[in-house]
Amino acid sequence: MKLLKIIPDKTTVPFTKYRWHALALTAISFVVAIALLVKPGLNLGVDFRGGITIEVEDTAPVDLGQVRGAIGALNLGSYKVQEFGAPNIIVVIVDPANIVNAQGGAGEEAGSEADEALQAASTQVQDALRQTLGEDITFRNRSVVGPTVSGELVHRGVMAVVFATGLMLVYIWIRFQWQWGVGAVIGVVHDSIITVGIYALLQLEFNLATIAAILTVIGYSVNDTVVVYDRIRENLRKYKKMPLAELIDLSLNETLTRTIVTGGTTLITLLALVFFGGEVLRGFAIMITLGIIIGTYSSLFVASPFLLLTGVKRDAGAGAQAAAQTP
Repeated sequence: MKLLKIIPDKTTVPFTKYRWHALALTAISFVVAIALLVKPGLNLGVDFRGGITIEVEDTAPVDLGQVRGAIGALNLGSYKVQEFGAPNIIVVIVDPANIVNAQGGAGEEAGSEADEALQAASTQVQDALRQTLGEDITFRNRSVVGPTVSGELVHRGVMAVVFATGLMLVYIWIRFQWQWGVGAVIGVVHDSIITVGIYALLQLEFNLATIAAILTVIGYSVNDTVVVYDRIRENLRKYKKMPLAELIDLSLNETLTRTIVTGGTTLITLLALVFFGGEVLRGFAIMITLGIIIGTYSSLFVASPFLLLTGVKRDAGAGAQAAAQTP
């Protein structure tokens, strides 16, 4: 068992000593992430930008050039044809902006007409694929998202992230103090923005699965932060005269094994998904992998050291504890 021990029993890493370095790194990373979200921006999937996605499986390797020629002859707008995990599986992504824009007007009626035009375009693409590859092909997945649905998905995705973050703030505020809640939310915003910024840098597809991954990262990050906060609160009651910076360092070192081992074992599973989970799960797994790495950093160098900037009450919870012990 000693051979498997990664973190020593007693560590004395001065986390708060490097808080200003961490703050500078965080600020620079945050600004760069925001800039990447502006340009080049996110590579939005069909879920958010609308369009057609058709995944096709053939019995033999597919000639991508032949398929591209057949789809291009339909004049449906910009499109992309690429291999999807195996030579005999391809995905066709069509963004028929000229069809949608040709509907003109505004409101629900124009949106409905655009949705119908996309459905008709999807049928054209499927017919072209059958004529090009033969009738033996299998359509593994077909997705048609019009402007009405995509706009609603964007709105609901943003609201889901905001709602989850708000509830986390309220929960930590009630359980601890407002300073702790603000620190946790800063950590969550830090994790989310920088992770999404890396997504923009790598131009990975941003879709509904990515939103699910962001919510997972938020939950994981807050859970990790709460564990550290609990230890800080316990030590505040135990060491009433210890300087706050030393107390935070002590708490972070006492929970360091749990933080590293939990994150490490989770990453082993996620890396297996990244390399062996296939194209469908790869984007989801990459988002959570990045989020856990960045979330571990924020728990150690952002959320907890933030308490030094706002200060905390050393008797927090002491009154309630004494009242509970009174017969």
